Amino acid sequence: MPARSIEQIRNLCKRRGFIFPGSAAYGGLGSFWDYGPLGVEMLGHIKRAWWRNVVYERDDMEGLDGAIITSRKVWQHSGHEATFSDPLVDCKKCRARHRADHLTSNVCPKCGSTDLTPPRSFNLMFQSHVGPVAAEVGTDEELASRVYLRPETAQTIFMNFKHVQATLRRKVPFGVAQIGKAFRNEITPGNFIFRTREFEQMEIEFFIKPPQFVKDGEKTDEQWHEEWISQRYNWWLSLGVDPSRLRKRAQDKAELAHYAKATTDLEYLFPDFGWGEVEGVANRTDFDLSAHSRDIPEADLARLKLEKNADSTETFDYFDPEAKARYIPWVIEPSAGVTRAMLTFLCEAYHEELVKEPTPAEVDPLKVEIDSAIKNAQKKAKEAEKLRAESRVPSPGSTADKAAGDAAPGTRDTGPKHDPVAIADFVAKLEEMKGRLPASLLEIDNLLEEHPGAQNLEPVKKLKPKVNKLAEDCVRVVLRLHPTLAPIKVAIFPLKKNEPAIVDIGRRITKQLAPFMRVQYDDSAGIGRLYRRQDEIGTPFCITVDFQTLEDNTVTLRERDSMAQSRVKIDDLKHMLMQRLHLA
Repeated sequence: MPARSIEQIRNLCKRRGFIFPGSAAYGGLGSFWDYGPLGVEMLGHIKRAWWRNVVYERDDMEGLDGAIITSRKVWQHSGHEATFSDPLVDCKKCRARHRADHLTSNVCPKCGSTDLTPPRSFNLMFQSHVGPVAAEVGTDEELASRVYLRPETAQTIFMNFKHVQATLRRKVPFGVAQIGKAFRNEITPGNFIFRTREFEQMEIEFFIKPPQFVKDGEKTDEQWHEEWISQRYNWWLSLGVDPSRLRKRAQDKAELAHYAKATTDLEYLFPDFGWGEVEGVANRTDFDLSAHSRDIPEADLARLKLEKNADSTETFDYFDPEAKARYIPWVIEPSAGVTRAMLTFLCEAYHEELVKEPTPAEVDPLKVEIDSAIKNAQKKAKEAEKLRAESRVPSPGSTADKAAGDAAPGTRDTGPKHDPVAIADFVAKLEEMKGRLPASLLEIDNLLEEHPGAQNLEPVKKLKPKVNKLAEDCVRVVLRLHPTLAPIKVAIFPLKKNEPAIVDIGRRITKQLAPFMRVQYDDSAGIGRLYRRQDEIGTPFCITVDFQTLEDNTVTLRERDSMAQSRVKIDDLKHMLMQRLHLA
């Protein structure tokens, strides 16, 4: 069964080096994340798998890496400067900000107030300037130097359509693929790495004939659209996503972008927040190339609802040698998010398994200690409430609390060290998890470590190591990642780290395999614990060098999902692993 909550994935990512909060030493920066040693490996594997599928395995695709910063005129004529915005409302009571189009009623989701500001447009592009500028905003000098961090990668492909077509002598239909960073100043980012302000796109602009130039037997724009939807859907399935949790959803007319004839979203069923878009496949017609072209006929400008472009020096058309005519190609655009793909694959691959059923003699004392921790927590919460009432210390996050934070240094009463609201949430979760023991051992382990309501509680400090030990003994977390996506492909362990002959062979195997795959040598724990660590990060194979290796030059090869073990000759390792890891 895949992950039950995003929190499970978040905990795993932080604990094992996939993803860390950005700027953590300074309290973090909203919805910016750093990708650790394992995260950067997995992101790289996702991008390579995509690139191999859409570029290397096709004969009608080229690659591109466009600049993150482009002329402001690109975003003016694409429509982003004027229209790339979300409707924003503020709650006058609690000051929370919300997207107006996400509210189901005129009520603040945070505090319930109906006193909201009128909606106003909030442009999502990050603004900057090229060169030193000290001019007032909106002046000619400021506007002349203004640039934006790109909110999408598509526009640099359109800018380079003629360059790619001419230099590679491509005939329509053909596509251009690009992987790159994009930036959106989202009003309401969240759900871990699902919606962030800095993200990476894997995007294709596939140029096709306009309907009036399609001959009998050639694919229409609708057929190309359907073909790309099918191909992209199958890519996700090929990397392990269950079809019961991946769907195709055609956007209705109210949802469609102004340039799109049709768009179908591929959506994954995430824990906690449900169906979420992981890729969109749009029929963008000839809008984009026309928008950036000069000398477009008035009839086409009216059809596309475009203004005449007097700034461009190009006309992004194509001479069709068969039709002996020039036209602006239409575009089919498959666009996926790299980090959303990572979250999808992590949620799909996450599994918890009881590999050893703990005895009542192990579980019952734990329940008693959990009850003791709960009673202590409830007591501390009451004491904190009483102290707040007596000293009139504001609740964390309240208006009064924020005002107190602006007081002169040394004058603020820090109040009690326990937050009764956090403790109440902690207690409710701990009681629910206790009822599901022993299946919930890992959840309790994470709760005791991470939840703010568990901090500074002495019984919790004593409970932590006992829960942790039983969880490590009895529960296996395994990421059943497709081998192509696994950050570490093979882990190598010496059965005895102080036996020079065993260590030497282990190091030699590591050196032999390292040029072909990411290998990790580890001798920091017992074999059982080493296996658990690698299971948790999705490593497909583990190799153990033991005393039998010294006799017959074979090693123990252990497979992640089945935990099956076999003896393999060292000389056969590279060839066998390359095949089973889809690297050959």
